[in-house]
Amino acid sequence: VVAPKTVLIVYAHQSPSSFNAAAKDVAVQTLTAQGCEVIVSDLYAMNFHSSATAADIKGNLKNPEHFLYDEETFIAWKEDRLSDDIKEEHRKVAQADLIIFQFPLYWFTVPAIMKGWMERVLTQGFAYTLQTIYDNGNFKDKKAVLSFTTGGIESMYLPDGINGDINVCLWPLQNGVLRFCGFQVLAPQIFWCVGHTPPSERTAMLEAWQARLNGMLDEQPLSFAPTKLFDLSFQAGFRLRSDIKEAYASQPYGLTTGQHLGKPFPPNNQTKSAPHDKQ
Repeated sequence: VVAPKTVLIVYAHQSPSSFNAAAKDVAVQTLTAQGCEVIVSDLYAMNFHSSATAADIKGNLKNPEHFLYDEETFIAWKEDRLSDDIKEEHRKVAQADLIIFQFPLYWFTVPAIMKGWMERVLTQGFAYTLQTIYDNGNFKDKKAVLSFTTGGIESMYLPDGINGDINVCLWPLQNGVLRFCGFQVLAPQIFWCVGHTPPSERTAMLEAWQARLNGMLDEQPLSFAPTKLFDLSFQAGFRLRSDIKEAYASQPYGLTTGQHLGKPFPPNNQTKSAPHDKQ
């Protein structure tokens, strides 16, 4: 018997009548109907603290004169002295096979309350160590996906659009946060310009989301540069191996949005999975 999958939805919108709430509800209903256990962290309803402070640690600090959040929380994690709200989110993340982040795009990134969740919950030790990042990450057996609404229309986020390439916008979140911790990052679900979309089209957007959710757990993740392509030492500077650079010298595109090597970005590198591209 295959154990049911667990899905955590980290949700950030203030209004239960919002499109984000509807997208969250569709995910809960669709995944529950598949037999998944679905957990929702409704960050605004929880009044989740967005600031990373010494209040996240129970007991004495190692160095109260010079507070370093990541070092102090790493020690507190090892000694089981983190605040109860962080420990509760750790419990949810540990259970989850898939995490869906549902939010409106604020200033080209996640809302502050969700950024606070990332800063506080993705604790050193629990989510990563210097030895366990990217391909070797703690969460390499888990999947994650960004599902979000935008204020602008899709063409504004094209390479020649006024807002710039959406692939550039997504790189810090998808590579710098999620893949850094080892997640298999699925292609984002982007709901373009929902505020100026007629109700019939919003319904169609939710139906497309529902259809995708029915197969999401089997999706191929986005393509990132494998860790083995880099010289993993301070001496070498954690840079691409010279033979890899030479191999890409004749290629029309760079390796990824981040490691573009001065070339055009690979098309849709941060927005569409490329299962054929094993690199």
